[in-house]
Amino acid sequence: MALNDSAAGAGLGKVELKIPRRPEFVAVARLTVSGVASRLSFSYEDIEDIKIAVAEACTHAIQHKAVITDEIRILCTFDDSHLAVSIGSGRGTFKEGVKTGDVADARSLGIFLIESLMDDVSYAEMEDGTEYIRMVKNLLR
Repeated sequence: MALNDSAAGAGLGKVELKIPRRPEFVAVARLTVSGVASRLSFSYEDIEDIKIAVAEACTHAIQHKAVITDEIRILCTFDDSHLAVSIGSGRGTFKEGVKTGDVADARSLGIFLIESLMDDVSYAEMEDGTEYIRMVKNLLR
């Protein structure tokens, strides 16, 4: 996977996952990321927040029509202080859904939920035009 995660580097752990761009595989992404968060000793509440954010991001990618590939790419990077989850699958996938303060449709509501549940959310684009969302949850010790 070539998701450009600015936090990737020395000292970070990394888990990569590709799932088919179909609703029945969102649970696989949720379980995988929650397993990583559990190993990092996130609280139950934080793990639930992360699972919701991952499900919303995957669902958003599935519902979007401008795709480059029939898969969703998920990259988790982590260290002792945070978990970053990057999810991408197509052009215009996430930026189109970002309407600050506007939760008029389900996609906007999903982005609103992600931004409410995670500590930091950013959007970026890869060289091939694939957009991805990067969600960070800080580990409070």
